[in-house]
Parts: sequence; C-alpha cells; structure tokens
Amino acid sequence: MTALIEVQDLKKHFPVQKSSFSRVSGQVRAVDGVSFHINAGETLGLVGESGCGKSTAGRTLLKLLEPTGGSIKVSGTDITNLDREAMRPYRRRMQMIYQDPYASLNPRMSVGDIVSEPLVIHGDTSSRAERREKVATLFERVGLRPRLMDSYPHEFSGGQRQRIGIARALALGPELIVGDEPVSALDVSIQAQIVNLMMDLQEEFNLSYLFVAHDLAVVEHISHRVAVMYLGRIVEMTDKTSLFEMPLHPYTEALLSAAPIARSGARNRRRIILTGDVPSPISPPTGCHFHTRCPYATARCKAEAPALREVAPGHVAACHLHDNGVAFPLGQAA
Repeated sequence: MTALIEVQDLKKHFPVQKSSFSRVSGQVRAVDGVSFHINAGETLGLVGESGCGKSTAGRTLLKLLEPTGGSIKVSGTDITNLDREAMRPYRRRMQMIYQDPYASLNPRMSVGDIVSEPLVIHGDTSSRAERREKVATLFERVGLRPRLMDSYPHEFSGGQRQRIGIARALALGPELIVGDEPVSALDVSIQAQIVNLMMDLQEEFNLSYLFVAHDLAVVEHISHRVAVMYLGRIVEMTDKTSLFEMPLHPYTEALLSAAPIARSGARNRRRIILTGDVPSPISPPTGCHFHTRCPYATARCKAEAPALREVAPGHVAACHLHDNGVAFPLGQAA
C-alpha cells in the first residue's frame, strides 16, 4: 500500500546573520534529516520539547517553508521541488490547523468569509449563496450555529475560534491536516472537546493527521503512531501502545517519566531528571545529539551518530544501546 505522505531525510536549515548585511555565520538546523510516512486515515503524533523542530517539520511538509534537503511525496508523487503554481492542486489536499486561535483568524473578516476564503482562492465556481450554504454545513459539522457566520472573531471564545479554524481547514476537502499544537492554547476541558471533534472528523472523512504536540496525554489519546523528536531529529517512532509501555530511547523514557499521565504502570515508572540544557541547533553536539544529557552515554555516543533502525517489530529507535538487536526496557540497561 502506498502511503499518503512519505517524507525522506527532510531538512530545514535557517541561515544565521548578525545583521541584514553581514555574511552568513552559521545554520540553525531546525529539522536535520527526518523520515516518516502517514497512511490514509492515520494520525502520526510528533512530540518533543519546545524548539526541537516539530512545528518546523510540519510547516516544511506542507511547503509553507521550503525544504533545505530531502524529499516529500504525496500519494507517491514527489512535490519537493514544485513551484507555487504547480503546488496549487496539492494545497487543496493538505491543510493546517494553527496553534493560536486568536492570531490565526483575520479580525477584519466575518467568520463566514474566513471559512469560505479557501474556496474563493482556489477558484470555486459556486455562487456566493452556494458558498454560504457550504460554510453553514461546515459550521454545523464542527459544532457551531450557522447563524453566527456574520459575526467576527472577537465575538468568540478560544474553543469556538479553533472550531472555526477546523472548519476552514475542511473547506477544500483535504486528505491531510497538520495540527500545529492545535489545543495547547485552550483550557483542558475545551482541549478534550476539540480532540474528540478531530477524531470524529477523521472517521467521517478518512482524514490523515500529523498532530504536533508536547502534551503526551493528548498525543496518546489521538494518535495511532508516535514519533519523538530531539534537536531536529526523530529518535524513536512506533505505535502509541509500544511507545508508552516500553520506550526504547533514553530521551523518550525521560519524557514519559516527567509526564503526569494517569495510566496503568505509570506510578511504578522511575523519575528521570535530565541534567544540562538543550544544546543549540546552531552547533549541535557531535555523534548522538542527546549524549550531553543521556544517563547511558558512552564514548561511542559522543563520536558516532546512531542510525534510526528497527529494534523491535514496527519500533524504530536511534540509540547505540540496541546494537545487539535485543529490545529491552531502558530502565534495566546497564
């Protein structure tokens, strides 16, 4: 089966300049060679600390940012080097839900016009009345009253604004939606409503999601598979059950130990306190990027970057600890 999305060795580097007229003095390696796929109807959760590059990876996947290297395929077609005009058909198939429901809506437009704007931009031939009918249907589907279509964003709560953002993302009938921390700015009770709405919409429209988040409880609830990023690289990826029950990378183990997740076995998980700060993506450490904070680091970790490889069936990790090919709980590693 061909995956809907295939990303191979994707990179996004940003030049560093002291001023607008100075030479480039370095590169911020925000995304430094990530590979993953997303199947139709599947949610891939992408997690990691702030600044690890997960949001940049989502935006680069949609080509809102031009990739520095690697490839992006949609249904087997490479879109990496397509220009703006050639990308238009793919824009309909891939949409985004933004993190901030306050900043992502134009305050000078009615919410009905905001949701219908993608239709206008992509040359929908419907009359204005027909577009309003489509928007009314979308409002109902995301739990909003159609009579509110002529209102403005400031008249809505944060949760309602995010529902408007979801309706806008659905307007063109996409196959993939990238959610860039779509519930992190909302109250906990509202987060649950939005996540459940997204899951209902996924089932109804066979949507695929790249769900970018730092809240592991939310990721566990919505995702089918989870990829863990650290300093621009994916260090572990597997189905959510395997990841939460038996993490195979020291960074994932540390993340889970710090998360207040109410689940069986969570109370027995030992607490891991990482020392030191996250290194700069301008000058990442040699070898394994995590070795400066890893409690299991060896001399080899400092000198040689581990490959992301299959350690257990369907479970990949980038860690030299697993070179013997045996998967084991890291808490028992020597």
